[in-house]
Amino acid sequence: MASLNILMAQINTLVGDFEGNTQRVVDIVKRAEAEHSSPVIVFPELTLSGYPPEDLLLRPSIELRVKQSLQTLCAQLKGDAWAVIGYPRTEAGALYNVAGVVHRGEIVAEYRKQRLPNYQVFDEKRYFSTGSGPCVIDIQGVKVGLSICEDIWEAGPTADTAAAGAELLLNLNSSPYHRGKRNERWERVAERARGAGFPIVYVNQVGGQDELVFDGGSFAVTAAGEVAAAAPNFEEGEYWLHYQAQDKAAPFAGLKVFPPLDEMEATWRALVLGVRDYVNKNHFNGVVLGLSGGIDSALTLAVAVDALGPERVEAVMMPFRYTSQMSVEDAAEQSDILGVSHKVISIEPIYEAFMQSLAEEFAGTTPDTTEENLQARCRGVLLMSISNKKGSLVLTTGNKSEMAVGYSTLYGDMAGGFDVLKDVPKTLVFDLCRYRNTLGPCIPQRVIDRPPSAELAPDQKDEDSLPPYDVLDQILEMYVEQDMSAEAIIAAGMDRDQVQRVLRLVDINEYKRRQAPIGVRITKRGFGRDRRYPITSGWRIGD
Repeated sequence: MASLNILMAQINTLVGDFEGNTQRVVDIVKRAEAEHSSPVIVFPELTLSGYPPEDLLLRPSIELRVKQSLQTLCAQLKGDAWAVIGYPRTEAGALYNVAGVVHRGEIVAEYRKQRLPNYQVFDEKRYFSTGSGPCVIDIQGVKVGLSICEDIWEAGPTADTAAAGAELLLNLNSSPYHRGKRNERWERVAERARGAGFPIVYVNQVGGQDELVFDGGSFAVTAAGEVAAAAPNFEEGEYWLHYQAQDKAAPFAGLKVFPPLDEMEATWRALVLGVRDYVNKNHFNGVVLGLSGGIDSALTLAVAVDALGPERVEAVMMPFRYTSQMSVEDAAEQSDILGVSHKVISIEPIYEAFMQSLAEEFAGTTPDTTEENLQARCRGVLLMSISNKKGSLVLTTGNKSEMAVGYSTLYGDMAGGFDVLKDVPKTLVFDLCRYRNTLGPCIPQRVIDRPPSAELAPDQKDEDSLPPYDVLDQILEMYVEQDMSAEAIIAAGMDRDQVQRVLRLVDINEYKRRQAPIGVRITKRGFGRDRRYPITSGWRIGD
């Protein structure tokens, strides 16, 4: 009876670290060989380079680095293991996204990715040439086909692999997270398995890479499309499957099906993982953020502490004449609950010094948002100075709703290196705060209950200048994430004046978003890689 011991290597790679990623492969393969005879170890897409390598793929030395890594693998992996590894490969001047099989010190098979995604965060057609034809290799008496990520989202490559005689498909992935993604994967891979009539093993990487978060969740489905085994999300690990070719109904054993996470928990873990990997992979000592006593900075602090631990997080309250005593108290309370370093630095003298220097320029004018923005910029200067001195990353605290409509200050509250909530709508901010409090005391209830305010003017409330957030977020979701026009949004039941105002704000604030720090992507359409609109444009507002 033909059988295979398959290891799903759900690993966290580092983009550009060919030596480190290659050594990870060697170590995992050798551990697998010590546990089972002739194991099959399946790694994620572009394991050796990390994903996405972006314009590193255009560097002249890329071919040499890949060659050196493959030479190392062939020299180190002389045993009976079958290591299925992703890497970029240049042939005849063309670069391919490749899945190769290393066995007994040789590359015994290679598959070139046929479907190159060029939408949302993907732009693989910028770098790779299109592969053609299936790849089927005999492994221990089992005819095994190979495919890579996007190949599984279209029927053609899987059908071609079945026609070439494959009995089992191994699919290598670097599939980023967004809310609801796991169910989408399960449904699509099940559809392919039923259509091709063979089981599929889907291996995905885990970890944060700039704004992208990869959530793992590797799994296997039967030929009938039933999910037979599934690894946990957001956790690195090496997960064994025992495959029996003759058992059509239940070909996989050895790993249970870890159930899908609740959507709120998945979102939380994505934010935490994104922050942790960005800070650690870029070698920051820790993070510092302005803790205002408001809900956005409260949530950002909670994510930071869960990601890094309280000893690597510093919270700075920077009060001004408009800061309420409630804000001062709530910031101190949350810092105490979480055990983080908490400092209070007034911006009053800094603001007055700026105003004195600007007195002649401002003569004859009345106060407006200029003075409000100056407060935010005083705070930005303080945080960036602490960052420079201590080697800490400044976390900004703006949410997606604010970023969409420009409710933020360039070189003020936007000054920093990473925006944890950049893709989190304001209404979801409230939900995440409530969720985090179910895990243990964290965010004072008063912070959640009070009306949101930037506290840059007396008795200021966000809804003085913005629609209610539940309305605003509905409009933004339809316009930003669903690409609906103004008329379509109005037809869906939204107020015409509010729609036209919000859409105008989104369009004219592209210049701000271009200068904003990156942040964790959790939706299908975030600001940044997903949405690239011109700043200078004659496009009619809201089309």
